[in-house]
Amino acid sequence: GRSMALQVIGAGFGRTGTLSLRLALEQLGFGPCYHMFEVFAHPEHNATWEAAARGEPVDWAAFLGPYGAAVDWPVCHFWRELAEAFPQAKFILTERDPEKWYTSISKTIIPAITSGRVPDDPGRQAQLKMAGLVITQKTFENRFDKDHVIAVYKRHNAAVKAALPKERLLVTDSLEGWGPICAFLGVPVPATPFPKTNSTDEFRAMVQL
Repeated sequence: GRSMALQVIGAGFGRTGTLSLRLALEQLGFGPCYHMFEVFAHPEHNATWEAAARGEPVDWAAFLGPYGAAVDWPVCHFWRELAEAFPQAKFILTERDPEKWYTSISKTIIPAITSGRVPDDPGRQAQLKMAGLVITQKTFENRFDKDHVIAVYKRHNAAVKAALPKERLLVTDSLEGWGPICAFLGVPVPATPFPKTNSTDEFRAMVQL
């Protein structure tokens, strides 16, 4: 089998197709793939993400070594650290039209992390606290007005493109086909359709918005 090291890292913000990307990468053999959902399954991970958000050193190789890939928040916030910790890893930056992305995040992640509602489940509470630190504070600086949120999004994407060399980065605004991802990762194209999932409605039902 392959060496235990992260091979593919998604640098795109949540609501840019990260769950579809997770399913696609797992299907292509780069699993298991870390995603915010993984934090639900491992509430003990929250402490590590919070430490990283505070700028404390994290043993990334030990923490994410069991995974073949990692996408979505909180991963995408630490793309610089991960680029250094996993020098062989390739990056996929998922983008979508900023207006469409804002519409999606404003109906999903933003209300989920700003509602002030405390979930009954202690694991969900810990996850919400971590998301509050990484997303609300560190990413959006406690401001969710549209112009600011879109500016943060554009700045993030521009920084990723400026920092990572072309051979290490695939920028894709279309998660509808296997072609670009398979070519970039050097794997054959599956016969099955590209996975499509986690619509706004599905997200809202899952977090009971």
